[in-house]
Amino acid sequence: MAITYLVTHSGGFHADELLSSVVLKRLFPTAEIVRTRDTQWITPGPGKIIYDVGREYDPDQQIFDHHQRPNPLRDSEDPYSSFGLVWRHFGVQYLRSFDIPETDIADIFESIDSTIVLPIDLMDNGAYSPGVAEPLISVLTLPAMIESLKPVFDDLSEGAEDRCFLEALDIVRALLEAIVRRKAARRRADSVVMTAIAAAGASQILELPMGMPFRAAVKAANADHLLFVISPREPDWVMTCIRLGDDGFENRADLPMAWAGLTDDALEAASGVTGAKFCHNGRFIAVANSREAILKMAELAVQEAHKG
Repeated sequence: MAITYLVTHSGGFHADELLSSVVLKRLFPTAEIVRTRDTQWITPGPGKIIYDVGREYDPDQQIFDHHQRPNPLRDSEDPYSSFGLVWRHFGVQYLRSFDIPETDIADIFESIDSTIVLPIDLMDNGAYSPGVAEPLISVLTLPAMIESLKPVFDDLSEGAEDRCFLEALDIVRALLEAIVRRKAARRRADSVVMTAIAAAGASQILELPMGMPFRAAVKAANADHLLFVISPREPDWVMTCIRLGDDGFENRADLPMAWAGLTDDALEAASGVTGAKFCHNGRFIAVANSREAILKMAELAVQEAHKG
């Protein structure tokens, strides 16, 4: 059955129906988004997908609301928002619309569900408040930023809510698609890093063909012996440390204290490496003008780490 209308509620908008609209509009690009609370529109029927309105959850009838009682729950007993329901039923299809290997679809689906969809489900249902948990960053959460796209309180112009909804749709579409692309790229990076780990053998220096996320693959490979990563970054080469955990800034090993904050001639003198160009004051990244120079710096950093 062709989908001709994507129906959600009118008035103020939130992250759940806006992100649902992004997913559904990609899958049904010719369908018209209708924002309304009119009974005829929010009643299931041919050619319609209804979400975040209608007080019913029935995927067979293409209606995905969560405001009714009893409300739809995940297996974990956490409540769904409309985005969670739409993602549950259309998320895999949405991901398949990108150039993503089929073998990666399930992992990316689950990753987005746990890191993006579930938090929005919880916040939309009042089951979690970022403002209580993290008051300093609550304004930076995706739902809070979407709230900022609404019309201001004294914009009483006709159609202001709908106009802002459509403007927000473009912004959120770009954001969600970027998240998908990044998660797909991370899977590609994992494959490259695993190959590089095998090639490195017992060396404590991992060489990659370009800058890329590496920590997840290093952890998955149980490559606990690795201390530093080098890679080209035109026109130079870069060395970075490997963090101990997903949170925090502590590294398996820091770069030598004597290099901290130095550049060019001063760094060459301190390290004894011709071509050394920069070492961050935090001692987590260094730059040299050639592979030979950065490799020598990495070898010296390994030696210094073992002294400690």
